[in-house]
Amino acid sequence: MKLCIFYDRVRAEEKMLYEAARRLGVDALMYDSKDFYASAVDPGLEEPLDDVDLFIQRCVSHYRALHTTMLLEHKGYPVVNSYRCLDACGNKLMTTLLLSKAGVPTPRTYVAFTKEAALRALDELGYPAVLKPVVGSWGRLLSLVKDPRAAEAVIEHREHLPPIYQVYYVQEFVKRPPRDIRSFVVDGEVVAAIYRYAAPDEWRTNTALGGRAENCPVTAELEELSLRAAEVVGGFFLGVDLMEGPDGLLVHEVNAVVEFRNSVPATGVDIPRLAVKRMVEAFKR
Repeated sequence: MKLCIFYDRVRAEEKMLYEAARRLGVDALMYDSKDFYASAVDPGLEEPLDDVDLFIQRCVSHYRALHTTMLLEHKGYPVVNSYRCLDACGNKLMTTLLLSKAGVPTPRTYVAFTKEAALRALDELGYPAVLKPVVGSWGRLLSLVKDPRAAEAVIEHREHLPPIYQVYYVQEFVKRPPRDIRSFVVDGEVVAAIYRYAAPDEWRTNTALGGRAENCPVTAELEELSLRAAEVVGGFFLGVDLMEGPDGLLVHEVNAVVEFRNSVPATGVDIPRLAVKRMVEAFKR
């Protein structure tokens, strides 16, 4: 079997997946998506991609990941994760809609499309609240707003950004410990989980912002919600982000191109090896 790790930036995770494949004796190719082009009407791909059996989508750019996966699947190539999964996870509004429809506990969230409506939604939701872009990662452009004046300043700034930032996704600020949880789901199994503790003087828990990872026990509740979230978005290899709310766990995001460099040493679980092994087994069936 031949795997292609399809990337636009080589991070630790891409190297770890490649080395895991090599250790398992799997033929693996690293391919820079920035060099990729293909016919939208003719079948197949040119060398060295023509004989790939499975693509592992690792592009950091959501739109590049989404559209290259669309093209690859149209040509008959399987991709982990699929276009449907990338679309569901890459837009926070879509994720929230799917989770809530399936009955998966998720934070209270409102959506508005003008400054005036967003401020009314925030009044109804209550302060403090969190303003998030519907597309984005690593905690970028997330704003914790504590009163209407702060909210108005953030929204006025967003009005000068591209149109996607005028989709105002506002979410309750969940009363939680200074941490959240990320679980890792591979082919319908929760293989590991971490607590992500926020850095000093920071409310966001992203490890890209200095957050610290520690092993998190996989409880029955964590396992159930993680698997339900993975089923909702249709993913094979995912990171599910949850918060410990006053009444139990809440799923707030699902990651289709998940990072795990800090999670392997924290948990002692070789996440990339497990992921590659399960992919080979699943797509050989």
